[in-house]
Amino acid sequence: MNRTALAVLMLALAATAQAAPPDAFAARVDKLRKDIGIPGMAIAIVEGGKVTLAQGFGVRALGSPTPVDADTIFPTGSTGKAFTVAALGILVDEGKIGWDDKVIDRLPGFQMYDPWVTREMTIRDLLVHRSGLGLGAGDLLFVPRTNLTRAESVRRLRYIKPATSFRSVFAYDNILYMVAGQLIEAVSGETWEKFVAERVLKPAGMLHSTSDNEVRFATTDRAQPHARVKGAFRGIGEQARLDERDDLGRTAAPAGGLAISANDMARWLLIQLDGGKLPGGNGRLFSEAAHEEMWRPMVLQPITPRPENLKLTQPMFNTYALGWDVRDYRGAKIVWHGGAVFGFLAAVVLIPEKHVGFSILINSEDGEIINGLLFELLDFYLGRPANDWPAKFRALKQQRLGDAMKSFQSTAASPANVGPSLALQRYAGTYADPWYGKIDITQVDGKLTIDFKSTPRMGGILEHWQYDSFITRFDDKTIEPAYVTFGLDADGKVERITMKPVSPVADFSYDYQDLLFTPIETSK
Repeated sequence: MNRTALAVLMLALAATAQAAPPDAFAARVDKLRKDIGIPGMAIAIVEGGKVTLAQGFGVRALGSPTPVDADTIFPTGSTGKAFTVAALGILVDEGKIGWDDKVIDRLPGFQMYDPWVTREMTIRDLLVHRSGLGLGAGDLLFVPRTNLTRAESVRRLRYIKPATSFRSVFAYDNILYMVAGQLIEAVSGETWEKFVAERVLKPAGMLHSTSDNEVRFATTDRAQPHARVKGAFRGIGEQARLDERDDLGRTAAPAGGLAISANDMARWLLIQLDGGKLPGGNGRLFSEAAHEEMWRPMVLQPITPRPENLKLTQPMFNTYALGWDVRDYRGAKIVWHGGAVFGFLAAVVLIPEKHVGFSILINSEDGEIINGLLFELLDFYLGRPANDWPAKFRALKQQRLGDAMKSFQSTAASPANVGPSLALQRYAGTYADPWYGKIDITQVDGKLTIDFKSTPRMGGILEHWQYDSFITRFDDKTIEPAYVTFGLDADGKVERITMKPVSPVADFSYDYQDLLFTPIETSK
């Protein structure tokens, strides 16, 4: 996009026509950021093989005046799945693996719950969310933090029961990208972190970005995480700065553990739009054949109906390729992916026919600004009339939060005044779920407590709710509270514990509902 076109874009998106063209888009973005209450963000736009915008907005952290700039790194969540795919593509180009190789042949010891699926699972299957696992299955192995290794998390995959048959249904997961990371290590002899740093980021010229958490934490110019965790449930109330130690990247990095700046993301957009060619014409990161595989739709995704004022944003087809979503928008093919790490959100969007790409990174969980600007930019580049998408997505979010609050208040107001069935000491003991591991239930000062042994600092008091159900509101208030229900056998002994989130809008990665704990020591 030349300077004239950039000025037109800025004016088209500007909140006021009085602003000078070079400042208009920045003014529009910054006003939206402030209105919503987002501490900081960064945007990159490329067109026609050139970077037309790479800019930071706001501050790296609440309470600090240090601004976000174009080199500030943001954790980018699941947009990083495309980088794991690129790493695999490089290995395919080198003849070391094939997309349809059986995983078990490249990663000895790999095992799914079903032996037949174990034998049939291919590298391609790891990447397209059709394994039969449920939505977010196994995420508590790394959410919100873990003391497990990646190898141990992958080993525990064999205990996660499928929700559907193999290759029949789309259900988004992260754990199979962790398997892909282990496979890269098994084939290359280098950790996923090192391989991505040396074979993807460095050749791409993405020199501020990192695949390693220790490097990220050592980088001064980095954004800090924020979320609304001071209300009745996560997503409402005031913005608060989160603890940086909650780094999902240590084990789950192949599923989304990269930290990237606007400047570096612009280079990634250029590489994708040019089919793997490096900016400046200096060779390739991966082959054209690998690129074609990456963008080829593989699995149909369900389409969620949207309200009437957002119908234009609802795709006619929605698919998943290798680390990318591929869908349509108003007659155009869109290749994109969203990303979420607690305290951060991201989107990477490509319009191949226009040779345009852009990314939006924020250091909060207020995704309405990403959705709103995403569709505004798409409308501009596709020559569609302007529409105030940010306002509409913001209204939709407020409606959903309002509905969730009503549901939450209705449930909270009417527990049955019954139970518990047993003296508290008889609920105490050590329990285990086959894939998660152990929890300890103990009685301290007349109250029950719960401690998740694979998750550091995940513990709290169990408050009686009704019958034999309790609520745990964790000592770490950023962790989603959960109902904890004890099931008794005919002799009045605890034979199982099940859980589910308290919040009606809890992130799917809090997959409490998949847990089934049974006693491994006799409860007293």
